[in-house]
Amino acid sequence: MKRNLFKIGLTTLLMVGAFMLAGCGGGGGEDTIKIGFNIPLTGDIPKVGEASKYAAEMLKEDVNSQGGLEVGGKKYKLEFVYEDNESKAESAVNAALKLIEQDQVVAIIGPNSSKQAVPAGGTCNDNRVPMISPWSTNPDTTKDRPWVFRAAFLDPFQGPVAVNFATKQFDAKTAAVLFDISNDYSKGLAEIFQSEWEKKHGSGTVVAFESHGTKDQDFSAQLTKIIAAKPDFIFVPDNYNQVALIIKQAHDLGWKGPFMGSDAWGSAELMTLCGDDCKGQFFSTHYAAAGAKGDTKVFIDRYSKKYGYTPDDVAALTWDATRLVLQAIQESGSYDSDVRKERQAIRDALGGIKEFAGVTGNMKFDAQGDPIKCAVVVRIDDQGQFVFAESVCP
Repeated sequence: MKRNLFKIGLTTLLMVGAFMLAGCGGGGGEDTIKIGFNIPLTGDIPKVGEASKYAAEMLKEDVNSQGGLEVGGKKYKLEFVYEDNESKAESAVNAALKLIEQDQVVAIIGPNSSKQAVPAGGTCNDNRVPMISPWSTNPDTTKDRPWVFRAAFLDPFQGPVAVNFATKQFDAKTAAVLFDISNDYSKGLAEIFQSEWEKKHGSGTVVAFESHGTKDQDFSAQLTKIIAAKPDFIFVPDNYNQVALIIKQAHDLGWKGPFMGSDAWGSAELMTLCGDDCKGQFFSTHYAAAGAKGDTKVFIDRYSKKYGYTPDDVAALTWDATRLVLQAIQESGSYDSDVRKERQAIRDALGGIKEFAGVTGNMKFDAQGDPIKCAVVVRIDDQGQFVFAESVCP
């Protein structure tokens, strides 16, 4: 009996000792750099998480196949830890805490959707861990948070892009809006669009402003009101899975007019879910895969060959966001095995990056950690490809 108690006690001590050693070192070990990814591998938008993971894995393989990331004359292997935030705000916070406290990562990529990025950004900032969101466009993700950055443009820029393009493309005088009231991104962009539209066209020219919940599947009540208001087009700043249902149901109710969308449409799965109903529609986004050139085309061709489909904007933005973190690590000049010191060095180096050439375009960063970059409007052609229509720069 005493022998068994001794074994249990010794095992416990060894486990505690191992945990303490892991906690003290952190960052992935002496010759390893550990980076976390807070992404939706399940839930409402799993394709977003898949795209992020695929892009990250391709980049990690590139670096590790060359012996690792060279920092201060020494090479370090990359270790990526993927945590599923289930497309939920609370889960995104928990994922961030796990990556910070248990996995001891030196930086976090994601979350992507603003609904998860806004609360997770607060967690990362409070814990002094550098975070960069590839896809979040809501200003609150980075606002007054010196530890949080992004690779995407902001909604106060995207809203006017949609307003001006729809005005010109559809010769529109009136608009309707349908949005997800429980999604920070969707609600925020809908409000910005309404404000900008009425500045341009006059009060009351947004003739319908309807909302729905994240889990809703039936949009017929909202669409019936919108169609009755006879707008020139419908603006839908929703995630791609909701867009597919909304457009199909609008057509079933007899709507024949155009839609204008936003960057949350830009998933590789949109056309799988939406099919012919989405062809001919437009949305603002971060890059256009069809007709891309240079490094962007190289990225697209490699991703397509490796994974069997064209990378969407989330994949491209994740590639850029991860490269920004790696560049910051290199520019810090050395890699510190003390995880807290390394996090500080990465944050300082990210804050010092003034310009970056990404596959989603060249970008400069302001004092808030937000990139100043161009937006692209794409048209969904008859083959279901996202074809460049127009570029709009600040």
